[in-house]
Amino acid sequence: MALHIRGRRALLLLLCGPALALAQPLDFDRAWQQVLSQNPGLKAEQGGITKAEQLADAARALYLPDISVSGQATHMAKPIELDLADLNPMAQLSQDATLGPLLGQLLAGIGGSSALVTPFTKQDLVTSSIQAMWPLYAGGRIDAAQTIRAAQVDEARQQYALKQMAAFETLAQRYFGVQLAQQLLATRQAQQDLLAHHLTQANQLAKQGQIAEVERLSAESALANAQIQTDQARRQTEIAQLALASLLGETGQPQPSLPLFINRQLPQQVQLLGDTLAHHPGLQLLDAKARQAEGLATVESGKRLPEVFLYGNYQLYEQDTLAAKIAPDWLVGVGVKVPLVSREGHSDTLAAAATTRLQVRDMLAQLRQDLSLLVQQSWREADQARQEYESSAHTLELAQANLKLRQSAFTQGLGTSLDVQEAQTRLLGVQTQRQAAAYRYDIALARLLALAGRAAEFSQYPQHADVEFQS
Repeated sequence: MALHIRGRRALLLLLCGPALALAQPLDFDRAWQQVLSQNPGLKAEQGGITKAEQLADAARALYLPDISVSGQATHMAKPIELDLADLNPMAQLSQDATLGPLLGQLLAGIGGSSALVTPFTKQDLVTSSIQAMWPLYAGGRIDAAQTIRAAQVDEARQQYALKQMAAFETLAQRYFGVQLAQQLLATRQAQQDLLAHHLTQANQLAKQGQIAEVERLSAESALANAQIQTDQARRQTEIAQLALASLLGETGQPQPSLPLFINRQLPQQVQLLGDTLAHHPGLQLLDAKARQAEGLATVESGKRLPEVFLYGNYQLYEQDTLAAKIAPDWLVGVGVKVPLVSREGHSDTLAAAATTRLQVRDMLAQLRQDLSLLVQQSWREADQARQEYESSAHTLELAQANLKLRQSAFTQGLGTSLDVQEAQTRLLGVQTQRQAAAYRYDIALARLLALAGRAAEFSQYPQHADVEFQS
């Protein structure tokens, strides 16, 4: 069944032409590394991880003080001044009938009432200062914000892991899809060669008068149909190679070197299921969602609690005024802010956060059920494909023996061309069925290992394969 790899390569080069001759053999591990480095979807998810990490780093600065520099240039309707005549006891003396005129004469002697006016500022003010505010306690909201950012990093990583898992299964489908297409092409070509030989025999027998002309025409028609099917298989192979090249970010026709294979011993279903439920990124993604919901609930609860903070101010520049001389150059203090009434609807927001937690819990339970079912289905698909391949071994032997018998009977004039064609079609169907079974086995195995977080083990299974479709 298995031929040497060089014989297989020679056959494929003959079938697919010079374009394939230029292609280099591509092993599965190298193809996977190429997908990891070239796939735009995976690169986009990696960018999401970087963004989430940067936001998490920004959240670490929430406990640091907020320091700013400010400057103001102000024009007032009039400068701030203090008239001593408006203050007691001067104001009372000026209203007294006896002392008022005497006070007026006194003020006139020293320059009038303007002498009692003291300017505190100018009409145009220019100031500059440094302000600082350092939160000491914020009702747990800072810790909650940092927890949310950390959970968002985990979420982005699990999103990447899910994308990576999907890309791995897609690679297996396209990689072994090329192998299956080439197997079908080789089978179609072999059938065409057999029918060409059959037509040669029919021409000779018709010349000798041993068969009717209709038998020769039947053989000729069968060959024409086989040529059409071979051309269709060749185009399907090219399409499969284009799909694989697109995934790899190439423009040529990649030639996979890892053949279709079957192991008679599958990985243990119980162990695969346990690994899947323990390490599947979808479960960990929902866990990150749950932690974000918890953090949001903490943030909303913290909005009802007091805030404690340190604050300070330092004057960098002031105009030369009496107010500037009186005011201190710096100040520090401790502040407390207690919320009383808010329009943000904290109760409803807390209720929404609680609903989110319940929703995530239900989603986790559903995902566990779905993953369990998927693992069991995939394992049974792989096992069914393996059994289908093994059970068709006797059918293949029978189809081969039947074809030989029909060919021999035809050359002896005891059979018809239609008998030979039917025998060849039956053999082609059995061969195709076995090749398709190997393809389904490989895809199901790749999916199982990816679900369990053991995709790196996949390349070990062909090394211990019981069957390889190399030709």
